[in-house]
Amino acid sequence: MIERTGVVRARPEEPGDAPAVRRVHMAAFPSPAEADLVDTLRKDPVWLPGLSWVAVDHRGLVIAHALLTRLDVGGGDALALAPVGVAPEWQRRGVGTFVVRSALEAAEAAGERLVVVLGDPRWYGRFGFAPAADHGVDGPFDGAAAHFQALPLAAHDGAPRGVAVYPPPFAQV
Repeated sequence: MIERTGVVRARPEEPGDAPAVRRVHMAAFPSPAEADLVDTLRKDPVWLPGLSWVAVDHRGLVIAHALLTRLDVGGGDALALAPVGVAPEWQRRGVGTFVVRSALEAAEAAGERLVVVLGDPRWYGRFGFAPAADHGVDGPFDGAAAHFQALPLAAHDGAPRGVAVYPPPFAQV
């Protein structure tokens, strides 16, 4: 468990958190696609216990969520960071950054090597993400190369490299 000024804590998602995580994504995004994605990934073999992180307020209410799931890159294991959602009343207060950092630290502690994300380079750059191509990783997203990024973790040894293949649930988003 990670503390932030005593007001917000981050911790791995617990089984009873699923409805609250869904509420966060439903409030944070204009459609249910991200909430549905999390629900679908929870039932898929790419789900990794301990790499779905929530931020909770002082009352224990889930206010943010960051998910890391298994992803194939060139035949090797990597992680996909998606989705990341923050309850609207907590946005622009550092909670999203906090929950993502917590999830990435957990991935590093688990010995994971590489994380990819599709998102705003200005926001994800704060964590050390850089264009995925700089790390020998190509994405499946036409015209989105600037937004497809990778972050090598401490155990990174130059692998994996190649094309990132997202698991089937991502095709629904």
